[in-house]
Amino acid sequence: MIDDAETDEASARLVVERLATEGLTGRAFDPNEIAADVELRLDMDRGLDALIGVDDADSPQPFAAMFTRSVPELATALRSGALTSTDLAETFLAAEAATQDQLHSFVMVDSDRLLAEAAQADSELSAGRDRGLLHGVLIGVKDIIDVAGYPTRCGSPIYPDAPVETNADVITHLRAAGALVAGKTTTHELACGVVSGPASNPWNPNYAPGGSSGGSGAAVSAGLVPIGLGSDTGGSIRIPAALCGVVGHKPTHRLVSLRGVEPLSVSLDHLGPLGATVADCAHALTAMAANGIDYASQLGHGIAGMRFGVLTNAPFAPLQPDVEVAFHTALDVLRSLDVECVPVDIPELEHTLAVAFGIIPLEAYTYHQRSLRERGLDIDPSIRTLLTAGAVLPLSLFRRAVAARARIAQAMADAMTAHRVNAFITPTLPATAPLKVQSEHRYGDAVEDITTSYVRTTAPFNLSGQPAISVPCGFDRSGLPIGLQIATRAGTDALTLRVAAAYERETPWSSLMPSQQRYAT
Repeated sequence: MIDDAETDEASARLVVERLATEGLTGRAFDPNEIAADVELRLDMDRGLDALIGVDDADSPQPFAAMFTRSVPELATALRSGALTSTDLAETFLAAEAATQDQLHSFVMVDSDRLLAEAAQADSELSAGRDRGLLHGVLIGVKDIIDVAGYPTRCGSPIYPDAPVETNADVITHLRAAGALVAGKTTTHELACGVVSGPASNPWNPNYAPGGSSGGSGAAVSAGLVPIGLGSDTGGSIRIPAALCGVVGHKPTHRLVSLRGVEPLSVSLDHLGPLGATVADCAHALTAMAANGIDYASQLGHGIAGMRFGVLTNAPFAPLQPDVEVAFHTALDVLRSLDVECVPVDIPELEHTLAVAFGIIPLEAYTYHQRSLRERGLDIDPSIRTLLTAGAVLPLSLFRRAVAARARIAQAMADAMTAHRVNAFITPTLPATAPLKVQSEHRYGDAVEDITTSYVRTTAPFNLSGQPAISVPCGFDRSGLPIGLQIATRAGTDALTLRVAAAYERETPWSSLMPSQQRYAT
């Protein structure tokens, strides 16, 4: 076997070679495959024997939901006196402690601080100081977002345990709106992955919740908090939303400030909410953006007469059969609302992964280069490979990827104009949640690693900067959630949420929680 330094450089050079020869022609590299080529097995198959031995009959039961009311319902209860913020905090603390060993959705909770802030929120409401709908409502915060008094550790041992002194802009905005930070939620290391270990999927804890905002997705799904904050560079809000059966909204690029948020890829990073319902996400976004726009104002409006473009060609194929059935059923629901659904093909999207991974390594390396140099062996090998690739990636290739991103964004805008569509509709993901020990999905005779599977259908909207939302649209035959993705033009987040809310009203999926698990037939 070759040593770690030789392994990293060899892995990185193979990344660059493949990007240069194949990447910008439509075939994205697979970091796991590359690592194997240089004798670095990333241990993605660890536990395979356990996988073979998994018996669904012995699977843990789904978690029972703790919060079963939406943000507007909680707001009403808080103002009527039926509930207090202290009630919510105490319920959360008991539930989080009871589920932590199996769910692992939170990495840090400060109970004394939370109870003190809840008591303050109650006092303010009693005194007539109402900060808005989120006053006294609990939120989970992905552990890449600075919260004063908490450390920001990014799921990685390379970060210190010392608390930060200032809030990220988004936390400042949410606190001004009265929201209470329940704690920091689990993230995939450096926000660079689709698993978020050790967090579990509340629908079946043998399965992953997705990533990289998996802790927020799991916490909302289990009902520990009504709102979780996530980041999204290639799908990291929408992936856990789809896999955990909740709503996840990636806003228009830069709508929500990223100041005080640890970056992965500065030109592709987005910050947004996950919630039990579309309304929860809309109210959270109103506070997070803090731009005077009420993103919940259009939720009750209909969508009759609209025209939607259905993206079904690459990279939105192939799909698992159950996902395909759920997707077409969702299209029928939209058609029943007097919406026209038309097929749209955007050939440029075949290059989605190549372009995204022509940008991410260099931007990630630029930020993390000191950590890579001084603490590289403490970083997960697959992420270390990606960062090292950024160190040797030719700037000319990065520039080509940036130019290709602009072409993709323009092609998507042009397609909306040419086909006269208000929104694009796709499956959020081509597959449901993976077992924690699983590294691949199978589509007929084809096999695809889970990172490629999940990112290929979400990353197009990171490249274009359009708002995109995932809403639950059913379950597979194993009882795992499936998501529907809706995207509108950049700057039209209220429309994205409006369309999602119209679909949500016609279906039962968002009202189902793990204690009410349903199986598709």
